Amino acid sequence: MSFEESFLTGIKDKVIAITGASSGIGEATALLLAERGAKVVLGARGLDRLETVAARIAKMGGEVVYARTDVKQRDDLTDLVKLACERFGKLDVLVNNAGVMPISPLDDLRVEDWEDMIDVNIKGVLYGIAAALPVFRKQGFGHFVNTASTAGHKTVPNQSVYSGTKFAVRAISEGLRQEAGDKLRVTIISPGFVRTNFVEGVTNPEMRVQLEASVEKFALSPNAIARAIAFAIEQPADVDVSEIIVRPTAQG
Repeated sequence: MSFEESFLTGIKDKVIAITGASSGIGEATALLLAERGAKVVLGARGLDRLETVAARIAKMGGEVVYARTDVKQRDDLTDLVKLACERFGKLDVLVNNAGVMPISPLDDLRVEDWEDMIDVNIKGVLYGIAAALPVFRKQGFGHFVNTASTAGHKTVPNQSVYSGTKFAVRAISEGLRQEAGDKLRVTIISPGFVRTNFVEGVTNPEMRVQLEASVEKFALSPNAIARAIAFAIEQPADVDVSEIIVRPTAQG
């Protein structure tokens, strides 16, 4: 077996579902995994952008299906997992990637933003687990890859609610890993600043300006996170990469 064949073995023909797949980390991950031979099942709220990503994958010869998926709706996650199983006969990996980051000082009392972060960042991951865990148990194999954040390791002013949701993702993921047994794998991916469209969702004008400056100055390409996700997935079945933290060298 050549080096290239060996390199591809851990990903080729795996069925991988990805939420938040229409842009940023999700899009980069979908493209990279499809390029390495995975069959990708894409979910996101924006159907037009989702169709564009799927078309790119199909054009390069990849196998792809997609469905509009709002992770705040439990049935949407159930349907995404069902789509994977109906179309490809199994689900190897669920990448719980969808997330929002409308950060602001607590004094702003942007309660709707708080609720949105809780609904997407925490409940969305839980709905993904609820959809895929029974399938993984029945199959006897499966891998959860849950996107947390460096904010799930360190809380700073103006990010307390967002940080709280990402601490929760890490806690839920670690608990799931301990409950999963020796057949299932669980990986936490904790990115630092990444060049994505998350700034679009920031409703506080001052925070938005600050974030835009930081992103412009030193943010990573989403491809860096996609490579980390691929690394965790391509490991042999008895190797569980529990967590990967990927941050720009310039990030404090």
